[in-house]
Amino acid sequence: MDFSPSAIPDVIVIRPDVFGDDRGFFMETFQARLFQSSGIIFDFVQDNQSRSHRGVLRGLHYQARRPQGKLVRAVTGEVFDVAVDLRRSSKTFGRWTGETLSAENRKMIWVPPGFAHGFLVLSDEADVLYKATDYYTPEYERTLAWNDPAVGIPWPLSSGEKPILSAKDSAGLLLSQAEVYD
Repeated sequence: MDFSPSAIPDVIVIRPDVFGDDRGFFMETFQARLFQSSGIIFDFVQDNQSRSHRGVLRGLHYQARRPQGKLVRAVTGEVFDVAVDLRRSSKTFGRWTGETLSAENRKMIWVPPGFAHGFLVLSDEADVLYKATDYYTPEYERTLAWNDPAVGIPWPLSSGEKPILSAKDSAGLLLSQAEVYD
């Protein structure tokens, strides 16, 4: 596996080794020793999967207490995956980084605790799997506004296109109003 820092060094892009032949392919998507030797030393306690259609934007989600680290990958389709640093003490506070994840490129992204996370579906349909380092706790869930101009994420939407949002995601707060980490 190749572990490469993104524009925010704590967010890591992971490219697994893929072994393929005329039958298909095989790859490891997680191995504790490899992750630990790359500085990702967390226990995963929950696996999640979502299916979404083209134009759906999920996020930007985080938990104000009990923050979750997430290991994210698309197993079908393609998404533009984003992490926003919400750690006030960080040099990259308020900055974002993004990566296209797809079934074809097989990339994964490590989003450490202290970040808001979300994605926009670019294909007709996409299944996203992610491992989390803490349990989902609804009372601590928060949403950062996907379109906060202070964060400035250039989501890959066609001119004039609006993403498909849940009511919760439509009501996300601006970074200046959001509950963030110390």
